[in-house]
Amino acid sequence: MKSTLVILVVGLSPSLVGEHTPNLKRLADRGAARPLNTVIPAVTCTVQSTLVTGTLPSEHGIVANGWYFKDSAEVLLWRQTNQLVSGEKIWDAGKLRDPEFTCAKMFWWYNMYSTADWSATPRPMYPADGRKIPDHYTYPTELRDELDAKLGKFPLFKFWGPLADITSSSWIAKATQHIMDTRDPTLTLTYLPHLDYNLQRLGPDLSHPKIISDLKEIDDLCGDLIDAADRDGRQVIVVSEYGITPTTDAVHINRALRKAGMIEVREEMGRDVFDAGASKAFAVADHQLAHIYVKSSDDIDEVKKMIESLDGVERVLDAIGKKKEGLDHPRSGDLVAISNDDRWFSYYYWLDDEKAPDYARTVDIHRKPGYDPVELFVDPDMPLPMLQMAYKLLKRKLGFRNLLDVISLKRTEIVKGSHGRITDNPDDGPMVISSRGDLLGDGPVEAVDFKKLVLDHIFDDAKKT
Repeated sequence: MKSTLVILVVGLSPSLVGEHTPNLKRLADRGAARPLNTVIPAVTCTVQSTLVTGTLPSEHGIVANGWYFKDSAEVLLWRQTNQLVSGEKIWDAGKLRDPEFTCAKMFWWYNMYSTADWSATPRPMYPADGRKIPDHYTYPTELRDELDAKLGKFPLFKFWGPLADITSSSWIAKATQHIMDTRDPTLTLTYLPHLDYNLQRLGPDLSHPKIISDLKEIDDLCGDLIDAADRDGRQVIVVSEYGITPTTDAVHINRALRKAGMIEVREEMGRDVFDAGASKAFAVADHQLAHIYVKSSDDIDEVKKMIESLDGVERVLDAIGKKKEGLDHPRSGDLVAISNDDRWFSYYYWLDDEKAPDYARTVDIHRKPGYDPVELFVDPDMPLPMLQMAYKLLKRKLGFRNLLDVISLKRTEIVKGSHGRITDNPDDGPMVISSRGDLLGDGPVEAVDFKKLVLDHIFDDAKKT
């Protein structure tokens, strides 16, 4: 077996690899780089599940970053248990080939209760007083304290939200290095999210100084990991799940369904609370894709025609379309909407901002019934935003309950990049770089073949090129 490091660089595409990423370019030059033909939806949980199982969403069941759990009538995103992912995982396949095979899974998703030998994933603490305290979950349990002692607490608020920056990726890279130094896994999977933030905030604009800076920062982290892998004789694979393309604004799909009388809400304390179980039809929005759940099959054609007529919707998949795209799984919506390349779907279902749920103005990835990229921004219309945030945080530290309501409800146009659909140009999509150019082949790498590709790196005895 040959030990291999897989670095998942979120949002990396061929068009971004060049003068600002010398370490990644150097790896591609001594090995090879290829486009990755990803799956729909091209979002974190779906693509990662395909990469580790070698199957389509119709088989592994991860149809988006979240979906409607029909048995409990709840929309839930960002679940973490690995048991949600069906199929043989890459580390299980490795152990079958050689019982000495080991795997470290550092911050890839569905990282709780897997059969990997070592793992770490974001997992904040939620005390009864309403606070959210940065933390992470590990297996074995004692690894958490070991990483905290070496690196400090996991910087959760730099992992997602308005403050997200290189800090979280740097922490993960150092934790990965520590695992390689102390455990020497056969396969190490690590996840570096840094590019995701400003590519969504600003769009993939290579003339923007912040994007250039982000590329240099992530390339430095990759360079450190690649150098460490080279010293230890590890092979290196860099992969991304999706590419991010420019966008102009959101498609408010649930507001259209609400106006059509399809969505039910309850009024609680003067606010509209979404009632999924009572609704005739609603959408779980996830970047450029939305799963639409329709209570009665008699309404499917009507809903399909209505969604197809919305400005910004490229197409709507029915049962035949879902099967063609590998999305025909019971968790999928009865219909699946895909946006135009310059749009994305909001989860917004209220028609009056005064009646928006209290979580709408906060960073709250678990309460919102859909993905919300506006969480990456402090409300641009808020006066003295940093001072207000500091004041709210101080009140929390003093024991007062208050909302960190700093997210805009009116400015969806501030999001300048998104993903989820297959990019029109492969140079804007995801990619694979390997130190073993002889194993990549001549054409694009299929996402369903990535599992085999990694195992070929580990178990192939051919000389490196």
